[in-house]
Amino acid sequence: MACSVSLTSPICLHNASNTKTALNPSPIKIVKATPRSRTFTQFAIPPLSTAAADFASVDGTAIAVIGGSSVAALAAVLTLTDPERRRQFQAEEVGGGDKEVVREYFNNSGFQRWKKIYGETDDVNKVQRDIRLGHSKTVENVMKMLTDEGSLQGVAVCDAGCGTGCLAIPLAKEGAVVYASDISAAMVSEAERQAKEQLLITKDDQSPPPTMPKFEVSDLESLKGKYDTVICLDVLIHYPQSQADGMIAHLASLAENRLILSFAPKTFYYDLLKRVGELFPGPSKATRAYLHAEADVERALQKVGWKIRKRGLITTQFYFARLVEAVPA
Repeated sequence: MACSVSLTSPICLHNASNTKTALNPSPIKIVKATPRSRTFTQFAIPPLSTAAADFASVDGTAIAVIGGSSVAALAAVLTLTDPERRRQFQAEEVGGGDKEVVREYFNNSGFQRWKKIYGETDDVNKVQRDIRLGHSKTVENVMKMLTDEGSLQGVAVCDAGCGTGCLAIPLAKEGAVVYASDISAAMVSEAERQAKEQLLITKDDQSPPPTMPKFEVSDLESLKGKYDTVICLDVLIHYPQSQADGMIAHLASLAENRLILSFAPKTFYYDLLKRVGELFPGPSKATRAYLHAEADVERALQKVGWKIRKRGLITTQFYFARLVEAVPA
């Protein structure tokens, strides 16, 4: 059962009227930036020696955090590596761009790696276990965000980039009518397997089983239909902002009332940490990791008539994601 462990994921969200909504008590600080104040989230920082060992076992889409002094020491040697050349070689191997690299990766070595991360197996290292915790917090907070506003019974939800079903399955358990897709056929097959395992078992003879999600292999641009809510978690990290703009616009066109996105935020500090992480790509080939400035995501939403109503930041030691909920302006 992927991501079924119970977590207390702390996050606070701010709505458009600047009223803070606490999803649950938490040490994680969620910030709505204002011109006169800054709030910083504190991280647990591993020393460089352990960070290097951990980086070597994680792929490029898992962005690691290391100590500030270590970052300064490593900044000078970043130019000695050429991750871009490695990415170009990957693209040439599969005969395409970022999308083809993502599809190839998550149908092969990436599927095995992330199936473990999203699952409950103990066969994970320190970094992978921490990323599992961070992703699970994101899923938990999305579910809290949705259920706090009412029942999901019969609500049509599109889970774009469903992975192994970490979000689609909890949505179905709450009664939502779920359409779930992923670019990886391997991920979709695993999500279907887990959904059947978890959803076709009723609690008692009186309760009908939840409606099974409809799973499909599809990239984001090919999705069709209309849904009350569209959710896309931790997918934009695989695409540059130039492509992300179009993806955000398309996802907004599918949603009638709400669009929820999570992405790795682009700041000078996070960007430097990502580049440091690329010093240790590990034995497995990985997709390129793209960070996105919150202002760029908000601008893309505004272009198609949407506005951000709530925003949050979820962090663990090796995982960080900006979570935003957008509604028609």
